Amino acid sequence: MHRSAGFSRLGFVDTNKPTALVTGANKGIGFETARQLAQQGFTVWLGCRDDERGKAAEAALADDGDVRFVQLDVTDPESVTAAANRIGDEAEALDVLVNNAGIAIADGEGFPGAVQLETIRQTFDVNFYGALRVTQEFLPLVRKARAGRIVNVSSTMGSISAALTPGSVGRFPIFAYPASKTLLNSLTAWLAVELGATPIKVNSVCPGFNATDLNNHTGTQHPAEGAKVVVQAATLPADGPSGSFFDANGSVGW
Repeated sequence: MHRSAGFSRLGFVDTNKPTALVTGANKGIGFETARQLAQQGFTVWLGCRDDERGKAAEAALADDGDVRFVQLDVTDPESVTAAANRIGDEAEALDVLVNNAGIAIADGEGFPGAVQLETIRQTFDVNFYGALRVTQEFLPLVRKARAGRIVNVSSTMGSISAALTPGSVGRFPIFAYPASKTLLNSLTAWLAVELGATPIKVNSVCPGFNATDLNNHTGTQHPAEGAKVVVQAATLPADGPSGSFFDANGSVGW
């Protein structure tokens, strides 16, 4: 992951350091993932759609390493392109892409027979189309890295096998959110196939039940714990897996 130091037209960049982009990084698991990667010596871009919150997160992480806010709304193609152009100007390559941005909408959720189509559309727009949009835009930079890593932050709720298992933690009376994560897992698998002849590794991870805005802070662990498995996937060695779905305890069924 190491490269020679150099300059970009936007200023000095230490290109000996590995680089990472984390979407949805102004709070929760994304924020803690950015912190942990920065502490490991990465230059980390905090992808956030809101300028004020992004700059506040950048300031909060200033003591942890080289952390930079970049405006990025995963649902806005122009925003994603602008972020890719900026990072491409500041770095020769992107070693790690973490697709973390996600939403869960309570209104209109339910089993397939009751869920509102607009709830599905809005959820998919962020959780699946957003991740795909960001991946397509940043893949050229990831390809330039010596050994790129793409991490899709998924959920056991997206596991079809878990949904079909009585009593499973993945079985809840909702459809839009789990289905969006099932599609995200499909993206992981197909990207791994597409990039199989390259050093790039693509994996889905479930960070567990963390206390975040997504669940009104009812989660049972701090986001810093959930971020550990994300960072694990982001820093896999050359003999690590690709096209896998795992959590802190190991493999998760598709």
